[in-house]
Amino acid sequence: MICTGNQCRSPMAEALLRDRMARLGVEGRVASAGLVSEGVVASEGSVRAMAKRGLDLSAHRSTRLAEDAIATADLVLGMTREHVREAVVLVPDAFERAFTLRELVRRAEATGPRRVDPDGGEEELDAWLRRVGAGRQAVDLMGDSEADAVADPMGRSRRVYERTATEIEDLVDRLLALAHPAPAAACST
Repeated sequence: MICTGNQCRSPMAEALLRDRMARLGVEGRVASAGLVSEGVVASEGSVRAMAKRGLDLSAHRSTRLAEDAIATADLVLGMTREHVREAVVLVPDAFERAFTLRELVRRAEATGPRRVDPDGGEEELDAWLRRVGAGRQAVDLMGDSEADAVADPMGRSRRVYERTATEIEDLVDRLLALAHPAPAAACST
């Protein structure tokens, strides 16, 4: 999960995704990073919004986006196109597995969930991501688009943080329903 400062959106997304994966019995490692800061605590609004959901961000410290984290991730999710562009600039091969959270959910809902075979085995994550990203080009990451972005609540009111947390929560739930229609597969997000 990537955002600008790794203080608001991406820590909330990380906490929500980790929580939902645990609830579903989906194994995997979830991490977050930002573009600009390192060692900074999560914003008060993010901590409060996650506490309301029983999730603790008090120990979170921001991490700067690093090439090795992108290179080893099965899935890279940014909060805006800028975040995805930065990941792809660091690791060009990551393009097929790097999306904004909104973009991936939108495309996956249009494409369909991971296929499940009669034995309950799920389609490989990379194969599903290729299907979801079919026809997608690097130029699609140019510019900004509200359709592909989760707005930054930094410095905004408690209500804005709550709205952002609810938006991310909804996107994470929809993503997991599509990515793990038969929970219990392993992935690294």
